[in-house]
Amino acid sequence: MRKISEITKQKPYIAWLFFLATLAIVFLLGLFASNVMERRTEALYIDKPKTEIKPFESRNEVWAENYPTEFETYYQTADTSFASYAGGGKMRDMLAEDPRLVVLWAGYAFSKDYAQGRGHFYAVEDVRNTLRTGAPMHDNEGPQPTTCWTCKSPDVPRVMNRDGINSFFTGQWARLGNEIVNPIGCADCHDPQTTDLVITRPHLVEAYKACFGKDIADATHNEMRSLVCAQCHVEYYFDKKRVEGASFVKLPWDEGITVEKMEAYYDNIAFTDFVHGLSKTPILKAQHPDFELFSMGVHSQRGVSCADCHMPYKRIGSQKFSDHKIQSPLNNVANSCQVCHREETATLVANVNERQQKVAEVRLELEDLLVKAHVEAKLAWDKGATETQMKPILNFIRQAQWRWDFVAASHGGSFHAPLESARILSNGLVKVQNARVQMATLLSQLGYTAAVNYPDISSKAKAQKYIGLDMDKERAAKAEFQRTVIPRWLDEAKQKGLVYEKKKG
Repeated sequence: MRKISEITKQKPYIAWLFFLATLAIVFLLGLFASNVMERRTEALYIDKPKTEIKPFESRNEVWAENYPTEFETYYQTADTSFASYAGGGKMRDMLAEDPRLVVLWAGYAFSKDYAQGRGHFYAVEDVRNTLRTGAPMHDNEGPQPTTCWTCKSPDVPRVMNRDGINSFFTGQWARLGNEIVNPIGCADCHDPQTTDLVITRPHLVEAYKACFGKDIADATHNEMRSLVCAQCHVEYYFDKKRVEGASFVKLPWDEGITVEKMEAYYDNIAFTDFVHGLSKTPILKAQHPDFELFSMGVHSQRGVSCADCHMPYKRIGSQKFSDHKIQSPLNNVANSCQVCHREETATLVANVNERQQKVAEVRLELEDLLVKAHVEAKLAWDKGATETQMKPILNFIRQAQWRWDFVAASHGGSFHAPLESARILSNGLVKVQNARVQMATLLSQLGYTAAVNYPDISSKAKAQKYIGLDMDKERAAKAEFQRTVIPRWLDEAKQKGLVYEKKKG
């Protein structure tokens, strides 16, 4: 082989190529070394604990001193600009959008006020301001029990630990108005020492064991990325039989998590959320069975967790962390959907909307028939129907409305499990049609053969007037409560040191 010197003497440009290649390699090695040093520096100083976080620390801003990047994204849940077909962070008056809901919930507080929830940042503020919690002027007044705070704040596990679980669930909602002041945040889901995901609500621990026969402490990290959400995004009811004077949160999972299994559980204990103000039907009001429906969908079956889509991973320098701006994946398609799916953003959004809209078509049809069934049942009572005659009809209405509400209350269910959602609603259509056929026969037996005169419920105001609500009185009372009671609660919370105040200096 010829020596390199001979080659370069005959072809001088080769020497320049060697020189430039060497220069490039040295330059790249320098960049690599610089990048390594930068990442090592980040690892030493970024997001390292600076403040001791004590057990049951409910002030999110204290956690922010150690985890500023996570807190910065969490704070973005205050953004209310995004709205999708079925969700988003923008507050929407659902009763104004769909006045039929007022009639379906006649006799229940949801007929007064039902706004789609905003981000976690507003959890405490929104529960204070909704008309459903009333206007208690004294600290142990109703109309709701303290149980209504259960999913709204990291102050809840703090109070449970301090006073005991039985005590927490005892008494009225306003009793803890000056204690529950920090919105959903860090301590709801994380251990203060290790930041490991933890379950802080006892009702999920009990239900998980009853339903799946497992200790939730043995759940995998990936399972925990959904289970921490299931502390609140589930169907539940208030168990008033466990301890006298208390209203425990209980998940009806003893028999399973399908709509039929939970219905059977409620029937076995003769439970009813409320008696309908028009039809006298003993109604089951679904809360938000998001985890249950999600568990029946293809994403869950493929091992996808809630956090994968609603809190996708982000990277800042060497840091990889979950984006704590918990939101609709449709507002973050690149980091959520497109991690797995290679379609264009517009295509993916259209796919989601198509599924949700098709399920909504069936849901709205069932909704229409339920409204008519309630009005017809009221007419039957007015015409002298007996309880014996009405019982099978009301049972069909109860079953149909439970199925409608199970899907309607789970805003993402029509995407999480569109086939199961459609199946549930279709079954509800059969139930309500059975009710109306029997109702028509009964009305005929009672001597009523004319067409039923259905009310004008084309607006929220008209629907609320039809079911007998005095909304001017409700709003005036709430305004006085907001003007006088809430500021006092906040002042008292500050005096107790429950509200974060930035350190001086």
